[in-house]
Amino acid sequence: MSGHSKWHNIQKTKGAADAKRAQAFTKIAREMIVAVKEGGSGDPRSNSKLAAVVAKAKAANMPNDNIKRTIDKALGAGNTENYEKITYEGYGPCGVAVIVETMTDNRNRTAGEMRHYFDKYGGNMGAANCVSWSFDKKGVIVIDNEDEDLDEDTVMMDALEAGAADFEAEDDVMTVYTGVDEVAAVADALTAAGYKLLSAQVEMLPQNGYIKLTNEDDIKNMQKMLDMFEDNEDVQNVWHNWEDAE
Repeated sequence: MSGHSKWHNIQKTKGAADAKRAQAFTKIAREMIVAVKEGGSGDPRSNSKLAAVVAKAKAANMPNDNIKRTIDKALGAGNTENYEKITYEGYGPCGVAVIVETMTDNRNRTAGEMRHYFDKYGGNMGAANCVSWSFDKKGVIVIDNEDEDLDEDTVMMDALEAGAADFEAEDDVMTVYTGVDEVAAVADALTAAGYKLLSAQVEMLPQNGYIKLTNEDDIKNMQKMLDMFEDNEDVQNVWHNWEDAE
């Protein structure tokens, strides 16, 4: 795998999540409820969708009590929350490809807000699959190596033995790539081996690298657009191919 900016892009999302932990947990909980209903089970061992969300929750330091409460809530007969998964695609300044994954109980409201964010900051919302064809869906697990005390070869072997498909070492993180259905099992194995995970989830990765913006206004508009998406309570994930100029 190539491209140093993958974790750099994720890092901005993680920073926002750290500042708004309650909002981040709320979004994960919503995703968990949908996974339980779609998978028909509250047991991650028999519900791969739920297993993937639980791995994401643990990497985000969501307490186990919160995870259990959310699953129990989803299984409860009185739970009437119905969320619909809708993906919006379009372009930011200078043709930056943007994919926005949402879960909403009001598709008209969410569609209007997503279109507004695209339009307001120099982009435009497109039709389904207008940009997603140029992204690959993969499991991505980011291991903390801030102290740079991990041995690259050891981590790579542990990851591959756990079922990973690929591995990449950067300055202060190591990134493990898996199939979509393997991310939870590999994340559990790496956690059990003592590694600290910063992120573990299914992501959309651009096939052809990242676009670098050079115009100051384009950079500001792109960041404002991403901030608006990420602050919206209906938005679960935002994927793009912008290489942050910072």
